[in-house]
Amino acid sequence: MSPEEFTKYKAMVFPRVVLAGHGVMAQLGDVCKEFAFAKKALLVTGPRTRQICGEDAARILKKAGMTPTLVECGSATTEEVDRIVAEAKKAKPSVIVGVGGGSKIDIAKVAASKLRVPFVSVPTSAAHDGLSSPRASIRDGGMPYSIDAVMPIAIIADTAVIVKAPYRLLAAGCADVIANTTAVLDWELAHRLHNESFSTSASTVAKFAAETLITHASDIKPGLEESVWFAIKQIIISGMSMSIAGSSRPASGSEHMFAHMLERNVPGRSLHGEQCGVGTIMMMYLHGGNWQRIREALVKIGAPTTAKELGVSKAQVVQALAHAHEIRTDRYTILGAKGLSEDAAERVATITQVC
Repeated sequence: MSPEEFTKYKAMVFPRVVLAGHGVMAQLGDVCKEFAFAKKALLVTGPRTRQICGEDAARILKKAGMTPTLVECGSATTEEVDRIVAEAKKAKPSVIVGVGGGSKIDIAKVAASKLRVPFVSVPTSAAHDGLSSPRASIRDGGMPYSIDAVMPIAIIADTAVIVKAPYRLLAAGCADVIANTTAVLDWELAHRLHNESFSTSASTVAKFAAETLITHASDIKPGLEESVWFAIKQIIISGMSMSIAGSSRPASGSEHMFAHMLERNVPGRSLHGEQCGVGTIMMMYLHGGNWQRIREALVKIGAPTTAKELGVSKAQVVQALAHAHEIRTDRYTILGAKGLSEDAAERVATITQVC
């Protein structure tokens, strides 16, 4: 092939500023000044996170000479996104700041994407890697969907704030990152069998984040800000792997399909990252990998590894596993196009001690 015939290109968007550590919230105003945002800012938060961090963020922005408008939102639904977009059109902000957990971050980043304004991510918990990714999980008609949004221009992860959140959220975030192990295996399989586009860089970054948490699982403990510091870096790195790939492939595979199907069938019983962790155990078994190592890491971190710990029954796990392939028919995984029979699904759940 001659140089003139080579037309392949790649576009990657990353945060320009990432601050992670004790007390970094105080730098929110300086970061906004650095980007020379106009004076108006819209802060998207929730009723609880407003008290935890939202009011402080507003005061910091005021001190920096900006005029913040603080709006509260609920669950991450298309209706809430539309409402926040309408609020933003009234406020006419030059930047949208998401202050809260995963759902608040997702709503803010989708609103910013729709309005084509910069987005700053200020997480108060770390339940999944969405705080640093250009993807968002939004419910439409009661069903969760992963959609394109916008990469945050800045991430300000204050470990002194995040450590105060329930430890269960951090454990779920770690489980979500550990799920990269099977997501990458699924991606490699799709590349070999269907010639799907594959990024070695993205897969390496995703695997690095997961492997780091697995190797150091014993160091992730409740109530320790140092544990938050260690985990949040891998959660941020995992989110960035999706920007490198241009899709959620390096961080979302068959284990996420299982999680979404379980949530669809039995909503509200457990956290997304917790479901992904359990799914990863079973999918690693299907890939012929060391599923015991995944399970042991999740146990050390304190994330669920069984149906009982997820608050669901054996039958519900089997049903979700047997129908997980229906979630994304466009994405080839170890589940194949036809999925598993219920007998096979029950066998997998039993062997891996999920049920």
